[in-house]
Amino acid sequence: MIFYLLQNHGFGHDVQTMIQVYYPNEHYYAVQEVAQEGLTVVSALLAQGAWACIYENGVAQEEGEEAFLEASPSLREQKRAMKGALAKALSARTGYHPLWGLITGIRPTKMVNELLDEGWTVNQAARMLREEYHVSKEKTDLTLQVAQAERNILAQTKPDSYSIYMGIPFCPTRCLYCSFTSYPLTRYRDRVDAYLDLLEREMDFLAAYLRHKKPMTVYIGGGTPTSLTAKQLQRLLAALQVRFDLSDCVEFTVEAGRPDTITKEKLWVLRQGGVSRVSINPQTMNDETLRLIGRSHTAAQVVEAFAWARKAGFTNINMDLILGLPGEEVGDVARTLQQVQQLAPESLTVHTLAIKRASRLKEEFSSFVLTDVARMEEMLSLSHRTAEQMGLLPYYMYRQKNMVGNFENVGYCRPGTESVYNVEIMEEKQTIFGLGAGTTTKLYEAEKNRISRVFNVKSIEEYTSRFDEMLERKKAAFIASSLPMILPIVD
Repeated sequence: MIFYLLQNHGFGHDVQTMIQVYYPNEHYYAVQEVAQEGLTVVSALLAQGAWACIYENGVAQEEGEEAFLEASPSLREQKRAMKGALAKALSARTGYHPLWGLITGIRPTKMVNELLDEGWTVNQAARMLREEYHVSKEKTDLTLQVAQAERNILAQTKPDSYSIYMGIPFCPTRCLYCSFTSYPLTRYRDRVDAYLDLLEREMDFLAAYLRHKKPMTVYIGGGTPTSLTAKQLQRLLAALQVRFDLSDCVEFTVEAGRPDTITKEKLWVLRQGGVSRVSINPQTMNDETLRLIGRSHTAAQVVEAFAWARKAGFTNINMDLILGLPGEEVGDVARTLQQVQQLAPESLTVHTLAIKRASRLKEEFSSFVLTDVARMEEMLSLSHRTAEQMGLLPYYMYRQKNMVGNFENVGYCRPGTESVYNVEIMEEKQTIFGLGAGTTTKLYEAEKNRISRVFNVKSIEEYTSRFDEMLERKKAAFIASSLPMILPIVD
């Protein structure tokens, strides 16, 4: 465990997040005085800047200082200096110098896009990342490339546009690393149709407020949506089309994430139902790893499912990979990338393994050997080179807590096949309505540049028992908003 002590500031979350970069997967505790056993990280804001010191068993060891760059430091500048002082002390202690420098947020491009909106040039933004936040040239270049790609997509977003996300929280089995709202079909198969009944009621509720306003994108995720039978998928897509006019929808994605849930019939149903993009996600093409992480399919089934999708007429297919899965070496990742390259998907999303709190991996952490930082850097570089060889360019990026090496997830695609929804959900410049258990509605008010969130209940049991209460909360949020696509309903 690691203790941390704050002096003259209340940025506890930021301090803990910074410590996690250097000491991942530990327990972190705020204290009022330096602990006499173990490591205590002290973070202080002073008149001219920030100071940090690491104590071991109560004795001061490594220190770090960072001066303010502003005479009257803003909140952002105070945090930057605080992180800078911590980074100097922690790097001196561990010998590790993170490629992302002081950047710990989940949306690295968001700050850059905000600066560009304020009139900064690309060169000024790059210099700020390198000199003030100590971001490596590699990650600075990636951030700027993704930021520009996102800006091109966001420029097409109209003030009254919106997207729909629909959650199907069922899976054949629960993967080792998964923390999403997901329930095994072995136990919940008999409850799927009742869940769809409620989902249709939630669609009715939303459609009444939107009244023929057309969604820009639709995304059906999970869980694994293709866990549904072909008949259930057909029912779901028909229900959506009856309630919403999809004629102006620029993108309709369904996650066909598990190859062991994909059939020719289901792919035909999706294509006939207006789906334009599917995601077939092997995570790895190593059969031994697939068994270890709880996915009951083989690499050969991935290839077969991909071929079926092509025959069904899909010309926009994404594949997800996870780097750093337990036991995998750089050679395993290279073989996976080689097979993916042969399949030639239109987009490739490369994830860095994250140790999520609600996952089995977190619970059984001591049972697995994970990739170290050096090998993860090599894996990420290899994936970036392979994407370039495939003609795929980075267009969106995000990060998560407890990622191995404090790295990133990157979406690559052929120009013209960018997932608009992925960018909208990351940059939060559009209203996105969540339908189903565990989803979140994000109401974006452009004039105030503000997002308000309404959370659906997570479990299927609560989605059933608290359904009306959940709709009342949404109704109150809709009434309180000034969104142009939401029309008032007179009772």
